[in-house]
Amino acid sequence: MLRFIWLTALATGLLAFLPAAPPAEKLTTDQLLTRLTDAIDDLKTLRCNVRAQERIGSSYQQARTSMKMTLSPLRVYLKNQKGIEVLWVTGQNDGDAWVYPNSFPYVTLSLDPNGTLMRRNQHHSVLDAGFGTIADIIRGSNLRQDRAFDRSFHYDGDTLVAGHPCYVLRSEFPQFRYVTYKAGKGETVARVAARFGCGEYRIMERNSLSAETAIPEGKVLQVPNAYGRRTIICIDQKLFLPISVQVFDDKGLFEKFDFSEVAANQPIPLAEFTKDYKGYKL
Repeated sequence: MLRFIWLTALATGLLAFLPAAPPAEKLTTDQLLTRLTDAIDDLKTLRCNVRAQERIGSSYQQARTSMKMTLSPLRVYLKNQKGIEVLWVTGQNDGDAWVYPNSFPYVTLSLDPNGTLMRRNQHHSVLDAGFGTIADIIRGSNLRQDRAFDRSFHYDGDTLVAGHPCYVLRSEFPQFRYVTYKAGKGETVARVAARFGCGEYRIMERNSLSAETAIPEGKVLQVPNAYGRRTIICIDQKLFLPISVQVFDDKGLFEKFDFSEVAANQPIPLAEFTKDYKGYKL
């Protein structure tokens, strides 16, 4: 008994001399934004799983997708829970994606990544895979004139997401609304989306447009004036990459993406971006 008391006292005394755990890093909003966008810009390769929830019309579509990609040049391979596979490689297949639909007639198709078939019920193109869209949401494009939405982001404390300590970046933008815009000569959905920072999907949905066709000059459009009314981005404190993104608009939840098993800047053999790679059905 005395030996136990002595050991306990000794341990207590030793603990008194151990250095305290370092406090969590304190960042300003500007520092967090810079480190997030720098981490995204510095990506060379990325592997992860993505759980998506997207509002299509008045209902929600859910998808679970495994993804791997290189950023320069862009190569993307996706496979979802339905067994659908997509491969897109810069400079190959005349700019089309190889798509295995895992349904009749069970043959690989070549499809325009911005065409009607591939953009149906999809908020984003395969060319938007990864975190580039998130960086665009935060810092905008050189076409965007109103920067109020960009300035609405602020560091909103810390949280845990699936056991990962995260910084929370939040935007509250109650000014969100649809505005009238008259299309200029040769404008596309992508260019209008870059001008307003609102993403392409709601422009196409609201105005019955497709991504691959030019908008008639003078056509009056209804366009969101920002990406969302509320946006919440949870940033992994180790990787400084997003692992959860939620966007709300005037109708409620617009989209949510959760990223897991994120492996950044780890080598990916180029053979994994060929349609004949073992295990693919392309």
